[in-house]
Amino acid sequence: MDDPTSLYLHVPFCRHRCGYCNFTLMANRQDLVEDYLKAIAIEIRKSRSATLETLFLGGGTPTRLNADQFHCLMDILEERFELADELEMTVEANPADISEELVSTLVSRGVNRISLGVQSFRPEKLEFLERDHDSEGIRHAVDTIRSRIENLSIDLIFGTRDETPAEWMQDLAQAIRLQPRHLSTYSLTVEKGTRFWNRQQKDERMQVDDESTAELYELGIDYCEDHQFEHYEVSNFAQAGYQCRHNLNYWNGGSYFGFGPGAARFLDGVRSTNHQSTTSYLKRVLGGQDPTSEVSPVDREQWAREILIFGLRRRAGIDLDEFQERTGFSLQQLVGSQLAELLENNLLEIGSNRIWLTRRGLLVSDSIWPRFL
Repeated sequence: MDDPTSLYLHVPFCRHRCGYCNFTLMANRQDLVEDYLKAIAIEIRKSRSATLETLFLGGGTPTRLNADQFHCLMDILEERFELADELEMTVEANPADISEELVSTLVSRGVNRISLGVQSFRPEKLEFLERDHDSEGIRHAVDTIRSRIENLSIDLIFGTRDETPAEWMQDLAQAIRLQPRHLSTYSLTVEKGTRFWNRQQKDERMQVDDESTAELYELGIDYCEDHQFEHYEVSNFAQAGYQCRHNLNYWNGGSYFGFGPGAARFLDGVRSTNHQSTTSYLKRVLGGQDPTSEVSPVDREQWAREILIFGLRRRAGIDLDEFQERTGFSLQQLVGSQLAELLENNLLEIGSNRIWLTRRGLLVSDSIWPRFL
């Protein structure tokens, strides 16, 4: 395995939990931040050191930390890890949290990429998604960020109930008008344990049907590509030179560190995940225990299969010679019987020693991955 040069750090605090969210977070519990920082310091100090080329602070909402808390978190990280000169440092942010003071704090510690959780510009859709901002707040946040940080990514959700193609195009148009460098678009999913799930169990419709979801997804691809955003991964679009390097490391099957509640890591061929509950994570770490809840050694064949899946998420697909040289397996060895069927059904295409998902394959990609595993 390559030496890890990427690190994900989970900050589990939010102003409130949106109805569709099943992430590891605690709403309105700023009283736990100091214990969280103590636990993070303990966990990180037990890690080996490395030079980081990408650092991603996700959540939750990292921008819920105040200036002193953010500086403390960065001090903890920099005590153990060296930051490369060309470091890509991403912080996930909520529009409602953005201020000039916050952006100044982020910039002072090397943050050079912001992933902004916009989700929509339409008032009725934002209300449905239980977001705590409006379109005016989004524009103010973007202006404030772009005055200091050029590399801005915007997240959008599509496929909420009764959403029409015209309404989805309206969201995309307004997002692109703000001139981000990167866009991530996700179809609404209703996960068990969320308020949306509970409402759906009571026969309340939360999403459009599968056919409409596919239509909205394809419209989004065409619209973004028409506006010079390369569709470089199933759900991600970027202007030239602004692909997310941190996520590319995941999709290339690279190693990475992970710290905080619910955080995953892949080191020395072993995938492990911390306890999902923030309170359990804090109790374990502060009590001198290991916060890891799951450990899965990944053998060479499993790793090759994962690289195949992650690689096919990228629109460029997989170079077949590079894949075999790196993993020791040919595609025929791993997925020969499935491969023939997928090619015949026009879900995959091969050409110039590469293999990639077709447009039709993109629409059903989630049903392809289990067959490869």
